[in-house]
Amino acid sequence: MRGPKVRRRWRWVAAGIAAVLAAAVATVVTAFPAVAATTCPGCYGLQRLGPGVYAEPGLSPEQQRHLLDVVAAADRRVAQFYGGRQSAPAVLACLSDACYERIGGGGERGIAVLNRAVMLSPRGVDPVIAAHELSHVELHARLGSGTVPQWFDEGLAVLVSADPRYLLPEGAGDRCRVAPTGPLPRTPQEWLAAAGADRQVYAMAACAVSRWVATHDVLTLIDDLAAGGDLPPIP
Repeated sequence: MRGPKVRRRWRWVAAGIAAVLAAAVATVVTAFPAVAATTCPGCYGLQRLGPGVYAEPGLSPEQQRHLLDVVAAADRRVAQFYGGRQSAPAVLACLSDACYERIGGGGERGIAVLNRAVMLSPRGVDPVIAAHELSHVELHARLGSGTVPQWFDEGLAVLVSADPRYLLPEGAGDRCRVAPTGPLPRTPQEWLAAAGADRQVYAMAACAVSRWVATHDVLTLIDDLAAGGDLPPIP
């Protein structure tokens, strides 16, 4: 039989492990609230409106229906472009700034979190914004360990969402609003800096992607990249 000292020692070890885990959880919740919120929406006061869709409480029936319609429309855009879905991200939506700040949002309209969830701000409850963020998640689900430059990821999301701010309507021939004039940002850090200085970098990236997609099969490209291939030169 274990003596009292051994039992006490194990209790101390267990208590120490529990303290470390509690501290780790507290650190994630404090430093990365968006990660924690997408993992446990209810912990941040969000309620489930439908499969994978969460929103702040107190919304009217009309607001709830509108939100579900927005997510459904965005889902359709992504599924139509990709020929189906391989991802099923949670969608966390806020109709107030206080809610969005509470779950870790900033000044953006929406954001994809760890390629597993999407958060929408009050300015992002729109099929275009939702489809843009859902496209990021879908692309990375299909890429697996494959990678693409950030400009390609963003340009493709603009194309999938058919964002009229950065692309001309489909059927207009060349859909470019702003053609790129040089190399586009490749890393997330470079992209954030460029987009902060000039939002039309989205239009430039979308132009490059849309022109390439007009004559190439982007789904085949994604499969090749997922298998370890390289991104071919794209003007």
